Amino acid sequence: MEIPSIDQIDRYVARLEDRQLDWGVLDFQARVDPKYRRAQMRYVGGGGTGQHDDPNIIKAGHFTLSTMVLPPGHEGPLHLHTDVEELFFVLEGTLERTLGPRDLVWIPAGIWRGVRNDGDKDVAFLTMLGAQKPELPSYPEGSPLTEARSTK
Repeated sequence: MEIPSIDQIDRYVARLEDRQLDWGVLDFQARVDPKYRRAQMRYVGGGGTGQHDDPNIIKAGHFTLSTMVLPPGHEGPLHLHTDVEELFFVLEGTLERTLGPRDLVWIPAGIWRGVRNDGDKDVAFLTMLGAQKPELPSYPEGSPLTEARSTK
């Protein structure tokens, strides 16, 4: 087995200093309701937002990993991934009064999920999806997010 060189390994390092919070990636949701405004910081793949062409990410092999920032009173809307499992791992703050720092929730494919920040400070959490290029999520029947996503 060949031992990788430092240059080879460096291609797979994603540093915080090289990332930026992307507050616009989910703008189509915030246009439906401002409470859906949140930011993504991509590390591996584009996640459920579909931003797989971001030149600053490590190309995904079998999963995606990003961080999300959810301001107080905001939420990630109820949605469904039929193709992948997803997890949320809280870094800072509290999600829905039950998940705090270093708590995790894992959601199997085909289960509705959403997150909410009921606190008074930003929540930062990891989100990981179990596919190289997850399909864009679905929303409940009749949700204005379905139409907004298609006109994004």
